[in-house]
Amino acid sequence: MSHSFYKIWIHAIWATKERMPLIQPSVEKQIHQFIAEQLREQGCPVRIINGMPDHIHCLFLLSPKQSIADVIKQIKGSSSHFINQNNLIAEKFAWQTGYAAFSVSESVVDKVFQYIKNQKQHHAKKAFQQEYDEFLKLYGLEKL
Repeated sequence: MSHSFYKIWIHAIWATKERMPLIQPSVEKQIHQFIAEQLREQGCPVRIINGMPDHIHCLFLLSPKQSIADVIKQIKGSSSHFINQNNLIAEKFAWQTGYAAFSVSESVVDKVFQYIKNQKQHHAKKAFQQEYDEFLKLYGLEKL
């Protein structure tokens, strides 16, 4: 083949340190926009970002020049710095160590988009820990 083709959708999830509910509605949009901008700068176009006060969900295309670990490390670091530098939250902000990242088939991108879009309604029925444990089970991963 004379050309390379790629299209790798990633659904990434990470939480605030100690899962503290720090991302309030008043600053949520700013934080999501900053993360989207940072992802785009890394060559990772964003489809959607949403979440709850204690965690974030992102659906983006992975750049073939980046590893998932490098992308998430950069995003978490730069967004923590942005939040603290701009005093968006009264206390010192940090993300929890670690993250979850799952590949998403093109055939279910719209379903994942809707799932992320409706996080507030979803979590009215299901706690983050329950959701996270279900993701791990669905993907055959053991919780460490």
